[in-house]
Amino acid sequence: MSGFARSGSGALTCDQVSLEALAEEHGTPLYVYSAAAIQDAYRAYDQAFAALPHRVCYALKANSSGALLRLLVACGAGADIVSGGELLAALRAGFPPERIVFAGVGKTDAEIGLGIERGIGEWNAESEDEIGRIGRAAAAAGRVARVGLRVNPDIDPRSHPYISTGLHENKFGVEIGRAVGILERARRLPGVAITGVQSHIGSQVGDLDALAEAAQALASLCGELRARGFGLETIDLGGGLAVDYEGGSGPTPAELASRIVPIVAPLGLRLLLEPGRSLVARAGVLLTRVLYLKDNAKKRFVVVDAGMNDLLRPALYEARHRIEPVQERAMVLQQVDVVGPVCETGDFLARGRMLPAVAVGELLAVRDAGAYGFSMASNYNMRARAAEVLVEDGLPRLVRRRESFEDLVRTEI
Repeated sequence: MSGFARSGSGALTCDQVSLEALAEEHGTPLYVYSAAAIQDAYRAYDQAFAALPHRVCYALKANSSGALLRLLVACGAGADIVSGGELLAALRAGFPPERIVFAGVGKTDAEIGLGIERGIGEWNAESEDEIGRIGRAAAAAGRVARVGLRVNPDIDPRSHPYISTGLHENKFGVEIGRAVGILERARRLPGVAITGVQSHIGSQVGDLDALAEAAQALASLCGELRARGFGLETIDLGGGLAVDYEGGSGPTPAELASRIVPIVAPLGLRLLLEPGRSLVARAGVLLTRVLYLKDNAKKRFVVVDAGMNDLLRPALYEARHRIEPVQERAMVLQQVDVVGPVCETGDFLARGRMLPAVAVGELLAVRDAGAYGFSMASNYNMRARAAEVLVEDGLPRLVRRRESFEDLVRTEI
């Protein structure tokens, strides 16, 4: 089995490579990724949807580290991007432009121009005005942009409100009831070919009923558009499949396919999927060392060298990540808060967590940190971002060095 497991001595390893040795060599905080776990996760999607034409487009927002992107290029993945920076990162990693889908609610004219210039394969437009901007840019360049409209089906994904994107109160897409009128007007614009429709109801969605409901709404819209003469080519169901951060399997791509394929297959369209978290979350850990143990009248604090600038999810969403000593310990449990060095009360990795008693200097692993870990990291408190290591074919290599102070001030004038 790929990824993270304990050796015969009880030490946590990444594909048989010692995490303790990696921390000794590269310092902490340190992100470590399993190439095999990412490849296995991609293959699970690709095989699950093999019954119909499809493309799995990795959502770069989850983790845009170049080494991971190149792995996914080699697997045959496409790329789902939401900014000009992500477009350049995708191209730099080797994603063919025709396998790139440009999403995002606030595309600038410069980003649209860059995407037109580089000839990306698909645009997911978020509004009628945006379709017009894309069309004008494409026409000015003598090109035709392949555009899909993102619709909002008003389906509750029953995940965290900050990562719900398919309700009428959210900023994303257009109300599904307005889609036909918008696309009827858009089909007359120069520089635009309406090729599909898209929805993405949210992230960390564990309710397959909600995803099937979104697929049915989108399929019905496709049927109506075809009846009006639209030459559709794609139906895009976004991403969002949940990861079980408690260590369970969570919903699988095969289970998702069993619900989605019967709805989509009769359309004869290419299915686009845009997973991010479910491809890389389980493939990464954040290693951190215990700096201090601190008690007050009510709590015990385990102070570590990784903070909210390294892993924002607990502070932002109250997200729960498993935390465990890298070296297996006797299970004498204590209730603790695991906190970082950043000067914010919200700087915590866990609160009220039952953990084995640990010692100063001990190495801890924050599990399932491959998604929205490094990609959301910051330099708050003038803290350098962590280094990253990728383990591939049993060999670890540093794929991003730790930042220096000179890196932090390099852009100052």
